[in-house]
Parts: sequence; structure tokens; C-alpha cells
Amino acid sequence: MFGLGTPELVVILGIAFLVFGGKKLPEIGSGLGKAISSFKNGLSEVDKGGKDLVEGIPGVKEVASVKQQVQQVKDMGNILK
Repeated sequence: MFGLGTPELVVILGIAFLVFGGKKLPEIGSGLGKAISSFKNGLSEVDKGGKDLVEGIPGVKEVASVKQQVQQVKDMGNILK
């Protein structure tokens, strides 16, 4: 995990414990977990919105099917060689 080993993580957690105290660490962890979850949800919504936008453009599905057919023909040509 980012080149951090167990000793490094223990030192980081020890410093965090000294700086924030035992009562604040669970609150900080909870807030960090909620922030990460919210960030992931936001990314998935943006990804879904982008896919919906692309699929709404006329001709995208047709181009994708033609591209797939061309790839199949290329693969068949490679097999015959």
C-alpha cells in the first residue's frame, strides 16, 4: 500500500493518536470513510451520466456494431493465415 510497511503505519497511527487523542480518532475515521464513500458515489454517477450521454448520441450504437464486425473480420483473416 503506497510502499508503506507495518512499522511506518504504526508510527503514523501513533503520531495521529498523540495529536488528536483517543476520542477524536473514531470521529476522524468515520468522517474520512463517509468522504471516501461519497467520492466513489460521485464518480459512479459521473461515469453513468457520461455513458448515458454517449448512448444518446445518434449513430453511436451503429458505429460500435460496425467496429465489432470489422474486428471479427480481422480476427478471421488472422486465423486463415
